[in-house]
Amino acid sequence: MARGGGWHVVVLLLLCAAFPAAVRSDGSDHKYKVGDPVPLYANKVGPFHNPSETYRYFDLPFCFTGEVKDKSEALGEVLNGDRLVSAPYKLDFLIDKESEVICKKQLSKKDVAEFRRAVAKDYYFQMYYDDLPIWGFLGKVDKEGKADPSEYKYYLFKHLHFEIFYNKDRVIEINARTDPNALVDLTDDKEVDVEFMYSAKWKESPIPFEKRMDKYSHSSSLPRHLEIHWFSIINSCVTVLLLTGFLATILMRVLKNDFVKYAHDEEAADDQEETGWKYIHGDVFRFPKYKSFFAACLGSGTQLFTLTTFIFLLALVGVFYPYNRGALFTALVVIYALTSGIAGYTAASFYCQLEGTNWVRNLLLTGGLFCGPLFLTFCFLNTVAIAYHATAALPFGTIVVIFLIWALVTSPLLVLGGIAGKNSKAEFQAPVRTTKYPREIPPLPWYRGTLPQMAMAGFLPFSAIYIELYYIFASVWGHRIYTIYSILFIVFIILIIVTAFITVALTYFQLAAEDHEWWWRSFLCGGSTGLFIYGYCLYYYYARSDMSGFMQTSFFFGYMACICYAFFLMLGAVGFRAALFFVRHIYRSIKCE
Repeated sequence: MARGGGWHVVVLLLLCAAFPAAVRSDGSDHKYKVGDPVPLYANKVGPFHNPSETYRYFDLPFCFTGEVKDKSEALGEVLNGDRLVSAPYKLDFLIDKESEVICKKQLSKKDVAEFRRAVAKDYYFQMYYDDLPIWGFLGKVDKEGKADPSEYKYYLFKHLHFEIFYNKDRVIEINARTDPNALVDLTDDKEVDVEFMYSAKWKESPIPFEKRMDKYSHSSSLPRHLEIHWFSIINSCVTVLLLTGFLATILMRVLKNDFVKYAHDEEAADDQEETGWKYIHGDVFRFPKYKSFFAACLGSGTQLFTLTTFIFLLALVGVFYPYNRGALFTALVVIYALTSGIAGYTAASFYCQLEGTNWVRNLLLTGGLFCGPLFLTFCFLNTVAIAYHATAALPFGTIVVIFLIWALVTSPLLVLGGIAGKNSKAEFQAPVRTTKYPREIPPLPWYRGTLPQMAMAGFLPFSAIYIELYYIFASVWGHRIYTIYSILFIVFIILIIVTAFITVALTYFQLAAEDHEWWWRSFLCGGSTGLFIYGYCLYYYYARSDMSGFMQTSFFFGYMACICYAFFLMLGAVGFRAALFFVRHIYRSIKCE
């Protein structure tokens, strides 16, 4: 008993270590008196167009006074690439400052070259003051009237103006702007003396403390953005209604004719040869090839669908408000760990229904099907980040925490789910008997092959979501804020409905052509939208973004490959479940000898 209790304590400690950021980090519910120090942390710097390529603030040769202290961070913040350290500015509550000198520093030729390279790449800095974000650029490039890049002038901003708003004893808002007249010329490789300064101006604000984060949320809800989002939804809904209505009408009419025809055939002549989907009733429930792999795909897809649903629920109740540092990453890690039992149960239960015997191997396959490629991708990208000395490189301690979550939560739950699935003793519900020997599939035209069918199946769901995809990409791989989760949830529901419907329609046409190998086809057709999303990644990278460099390119395509693979498994599971329900229904509705 004591041993089991200890195991649970370890799990709880791990989850508590991982999860605090997901609860609430706007935070700081601090009340201040005049002159009280307010926490100000410098976070990171990096090229504006490369969101994954960020570095520690003091990797650049800024001057600092006193000791630089690291802020302790939750798991999600570290995964997000946040590395908060004490900033050199002192912005005490309600204390105005005018041209306060932080320090005087002589920049060496190497320091000047570093700053010049940063300014040329549009480096920005990010800080947090009382958990409110501050952004700004490090400098500017003067290109005016200069055609040749060698004639460009590079300047570093040396004076930062902070404008801080307060309501009674709370900080409400902070803005930072650079002084365009206080510049340091970095154009030439020579030593430069710099005096870094800052000013602070406090102003009263009527905004209550509870609504101080609203300005970030509302930026993505501006009327012009909302119009595009609603246009996207209406466009998707109309497309979906027209196409699903069209397909439903055809399917219902064709199926009705089929049922009447088959009923008439039975009454008319028993020796008449059967045609169409009824002809293959003895083969349609023949178990697929590679059934262990198939069950593992289904288990992983079901887990990812559950994970996505939980993430949407958290988003809709307001957990992922802007700048809640790392909340999404924390939630993804923890919920994925806690839902692994669903993958184990679904895979083992379905594998046993397919009369599989080696359920242990099936569980190992299920556990590694999504985690394996994700782990390999992470290893490569983390190595790249370490080589670049970027904050995206995870510290050893964080890797240990994630490994412990996997070893102590994910794996045991997967095994428990697998044992429960194996012991469920559920039998596969086939409404018709399967013959001993499979029928030969007649020669089919090229467009009935797997790849053309996948292309047809993936295009329709993708067309329903592609407008919204741009905003999600601009948020994840850019600096836009995305908060309209209700609209995103509607788009997700549309995506699920369309995927299910198109897979059912293609499965019917496949069976009508007397091709009974529909199991894998329905999964591949359902999941093919993931391939279209990856195709959109190529378009977005080259046509809609300014990302560049090996690190940013590898991070974008590496992690997007993992996300699209997750979509492939999730929508594949949705497509197969819909097709299975449909096939059972039509064969239950006819009398087969």
